[in-house]
Amino acid sequence: MRALRIALAATALISAGVSAQWLKYPTPGVPRTADGKPNLTAAAPRLADGKPDLSGLWLVQGLYIGDITRDLKPGDVQFQLWAEELYNKRRATESKDDPTGKCIVGGVPRSTAVPYPFKILHTTNNIVVMLYEAVHSFRQIFVDGRPLPKDPNPQWFGYSVGRWEGDTLVVDSAGFNDNVWLDNFGHPATESLRVTERFRRKDFGHLSVEVTIDDPKTYKKPWTVTMPFNFQADTEMLEYMCPENEKDFDRLVGK
Repeated sequence: MRALRIALAATALISAGVSAQWLKYPTPGVPRTADGKPNLTAAAPRLADGKPDLSGLWLVQGLYIGDITRDLKPGDVQFQLWAEELYNKRRATESKDDPTGKCIVGGVPRSTAVPYPFKILHTTNNIVVMLYEAVHSFRQIFVDGRPLPKDPNPQWFGYSVGRWEGDTLVVDSAGFNDNVWLDNFGHPATESLRVTERFRRKDFGHLSVEVTIDDPKTYKKPWTVTMPFNFQADTEMLEYMCPENEKDFDRLVGK
């Protein structure tokens, strides 16, 4: 159950209102086997121009929830000294200062590396929209040829532009603020962060996203992780609200 995943993975106790919406209604357009079950190994859908259609409700798989670096080798992630000290502090205090504990959005790539699904709306090749169940947030990826802004107003999700390399959507993001958490474990980043994502829909039910983190103020060299996602058929996103007058954050058990 999603409520159990949320309870187990939460780094902060957040009061949330949850309202079920069509959790067992058949998703239109999903290929099915003879017994009516979703055929997740069917061919990936394509747009009118032949590019893969990334649309769907997706959920990260495996143990990337929490620590997105868990499968990397020692030395792949090399902190600058201040960043290593900050990361160790966040781990020692069990992420007590996590901004999402105050209902602030998770950013990139963190918002996909949590036990909440996200929806990709990909109706044209000019823009890709992501709707995140967590903290009811959204992100726009412009695929219309525009460059990243030269003097951006810093944002939690930054600014994102995309381009196609064959069947892979390559997304460059920058313009983040200086309080980035890359995952629930608290890997830090600064306003110098640049994230490159490579979206590949291998078949109908499986999406992989290769994420490269490049922030010379925080890490001595760029590093890359690849996260797998599964299509969530016959269900929908839930309403997730962080109410006013939240009182849990000050009671967290971190040191």
